[in-house]
Amino acid sequence: MTVTPGCLVTVCRDCCCGSTRKHPAVDHDAQLRRLRAALPAPHRVRVSACLDLCAQSNLVVVHPAPSARRAGARPVWFGLVLHDSVVDDITDWVRAGGPGVAPLPATLELSVVAPTLPTGG
Repeated sequence: MTVTPGCLVTVCRDCCCGSTRKHPAVDHDAQLRRLRAALPAPHRVRVSACLDLCAQSNLVVVHPAPSARRAGARPVWFGLVLHDSVVDDITDWVRAGGPGVAPLPATLELSVVAPTLPTGG
């Protein structure tokens, strides 16, 4: 039996995201455990080094499932993910299908941030 891949959720954990110096009231490890527990296969949760949007920490990026990506869906970046309620809203949306499949709830629209653009030359 083949499992259709789900969304990929990238959680920034580096200089600012996940920092108790910057966000001492947030249990960053518990936040990551909460995401992983709420998003078992076919979804995946991974941790990333700095995503270069430190002013918006904690960052979470939801990447569409491969089929939605092929249909034109793009990753959605969320900033200031500091409360369990936002984590819960993200996991509910991902379980409903995420980018390109389920409409983005109004409560999550408030957390959407513009991604960083690669600099290169």
